[in-house]
Amino acid sequence: MLGGYLEINRRAEVAFGPPSTDLDPLQRLRLTLLLLYQADQLHNPAAISGDSVRIEIPLGESPLTIASRLETAGIISDTQAFINYLKYSGLDTTLQAGEYSLNPTLNSVEIAHILQDATPSEVTFSILPGWRLEEVAATLPTTGLEITPDEFMSAANAPELVTPLPLEFPVGSSLEGFLYPGSYRIPRQTNIDQLLTILLSEFESQLSFDILDGIQRQGLNIHQAVTLASIVERESIVAEEMPIIASVFLNRLAIGMSLEADSTVQYAVGFNPNQNTWWTNPLSIQDLQFDSPFNTYLYAGLPPGPIANPGSRALRAVAFPAQSPYYYFRATCDDSGRHNFSETFDEHVNNACP
Repeated sequence: MLGGYLEINRRAEVAFGPPSTDLDPLQRLRLTLLLLYQADQLHNPAAISGDSVRIEIPLGESPLTIASRLETAGIISDTQAFINYLKYSGLDTTLQAGEYSLNPTLNSVEIAHILQDATPSEVTFSILPGWRLEEVAATLPTTGLEITPDEFMSAANAPELVTPLPLEFPVGSSLEGFLYPGSYRIPRQTNIDQLLTILLSEFESQLSFDILDGIQRQGLNIHQAVTLASIVERESIVAEEMPIIASVFLNRLAIGMSLEADSTVQYAVGFNPNQNTWWTNPLSIQDLQFDSPFNTYLYAGLPPGPIANPGSRALRAVAFPAQSPYYYFRATCDDSGRHNFSETFDEHVNNACP
């Protein structure tokens, strides 16, 4: 009799691992017999193929309710068998609330162990329009990715070492401007090479035929267009003004006039520890004299490269600018974020706030 009991326990441990130490002998025997009888339901997946299903387990939900929802979603094949395994292993008391991505090709034992760790297999990585590389890097410690800011900056500044580059990409350039803004749902294990490839692929997917044609009609190559779009992104607050702002800069370029964009000076000056920002505002007279090829007050034409990562509206504004006679713009005095546009410098001066 004792030998039979021990043999049953041994077989269950081989198949399902050690039992919970909280079980008394009778509970253990009962659950052991049930598990051996239900072995097929527990070791065989609910489906041989299928897409992952996102399941959210709220705090305080009972194991029975969880199991029932999993069976309804097609993740497990038998609610009671799943519950029996949870009780046998003691995992019923350690299920974690959270959001899970569960695949029906996993068996019930594997699912039970996954539900012990609510750390998601995927994370959301976001880039806002107008962020420069350093601002993107600064978010990494809070994303859940195992990529450090230094690792990101090193790769983004020497991208030819880690990832295929976009069309017409100048040799020796950083990826500033080419990391397409948006929210990306990506695996937690994504490495730096994979991350940059994802971002660059999304950027290239945005370069539709009409945008490429529009860029060409402005007399720009892709790198020049992204550079100008980054300036438009940083100079605009109201998105609907972007095509007009783009027209101002294109008009200036057409006659060899300096762009005189504050955002390029902000980029050149870099991080301001007193304001705790990469975008110093307001700029001082000394800032405007900062000697850098990115300072478009001192150097005519486009800067050497983008100053930030522009969004789709800024890219389209450069490809399809307004047809305007304007060469100047300045902020209105009502804090609306809008601008007054003018053809002459005298008009520009008269638009100054009292």
